[in-house]
Amino acid sequence: MLLSAVKEGRGMEDAEEESSFTDTAQLHAPLSEHLSLHPPFSSLVMPECWDGEHDIETPYGMLHVVIRGTPKGNRPVILTYHDVGLNHKLCFNTFFNYEDMQEITKHFVVCHVDAPGQQMGASQFPQGYQYPTMENLAGMLPSIMQHFGFQSVIGIGVGAGAYVLAKFALIFPELVEGLVLVNIDPNGKGWIDWAASKEELMNNTELVQNYRQQIGSCVNQSNLQLFWNMYNSRRDLEMNRPGTVPNAKTLRAPVMLVVGDNAPAEDSVVECNSKLDPTNTTFLKVSQIILSMF
Repeated sequence: MLLSAVKEGRGMEDAEEESSFTDTAQLHAPLSEHLSLHPPFSSLVMPECWDGEHDIETPYGMLHVVIRGTPKGNRPVILTYHDVGLNHKLCFNTFFNYEDMQEITKHFVVCHVDAPGQQMGASQFPQGYQYPTMENLAGMLPSIMQHFGFQSVIGIGVGAGAYVLAKFALIFPELVEGLVLVNIDPNGKGWIDWAASKEELMNNTELVQNYRQQIGSCVNQSNLQLFWNMYNSRRDLEMNRPGTVPNAKTLRAPVMLVVGDNAPAEDSVVECNSKLDPTNTTFLKVSQIILSMF
């Protein structure tokens, strides 16, 4: 069922209309002012292949991305964003190596985004470095799209990455064809609940030890602390289900919300579901075994 979220996205067929960068200016001027210096997406042409690692300059600093696959016409790009304590390899390798996903990626370009300083081998940020806010992280993504000439994306985010992609979709709705948001917390109340749950950690000691080893060897600890602190200081995603309040604003693209069965994040994901349009939102509760693919 989770894989069907990608298969059934609005962007599975060739886009009939092209999104323009300038369309977002009226929605969020502070993040859009820099876009006027560049041509719209429709004027850019993707090369035959961008496969590999890239460092992209954005208004809020450099961003490391990994592209897999070859452009397929005007089809949207699958864009991933990982959780705190991970990077794209730790978060998504297992999922994208799954047989069914291999079939899907034959037809779509995949763009893995690493939050600043979280990629493997990243240099430590200098003392006093101001890490981008969660809104800034969302505001960095259009620079990636413009650099490669991507017209639109289907986003897959986990935890903090789900928050970033939801923020991105609120600011730039015309650039998003669909979202798969795993363990999203729309509230500004600190890091995801499972990290603070002693019972959850005690019941999964082997898994916790495995992640400790991975994080310790694959993610710069100083950079991770900066990302963690910024996620801790995030604000509420200002969303309301249409019809519940005047001028309600919510995600316009089709959304699949995913949470583990009996997971500490369940209440937060349920609350997020209550803020979305029920006509284009799917709520999926899966076993923790399946969720461990992320």
